[in-house]
Amino acid sequence: VRLVESGGGLAQPGGSRKLSCPASGFTFSTYAMAWFRQAPGKGREFVATIYNDGTSPYYEAPVKGRFVISRDNTRNEVYLQMNNLKPEDSGLYVCGKGLFRSANTLAQAYEYWGRGTQVTVVT
Repeated sequence: VRLVESGGGLAQPGGSRKLSCPASGFTFSTYAMAWFRQAPGKGREFVATIYNDGTSPYYEAPVKGRFVISRDNTRNEVYLQMNNLKPEDSGLYVCGKGLFRSANTLAQAYEYWGRGTQVTVVT
């Protein structure tokens, strides 16, 4: 299994970034996918998740209405569109492959992770 995140970088408050995570080594359309955020010295924090078929996206409360998770099962990729960015959105964003078709907010429900892409929101 391979997950490779990209799209991170510097952004100003109010700006946007789009993260991508192409996946390989498994039947992508069978499993839920998610984005988590990791700060130095801390565990992974849930950001957004989506069912295997692209339905029922779910977000942590602070990003709801600003972030959009989506997936393209023909390209084996999951995305995170981040809008109206805030300094507290900064962190290492990692994508995870779910254990099941259904989405979940717990890190234990995901078995493979990428190395992440850093997003830093600065004034």
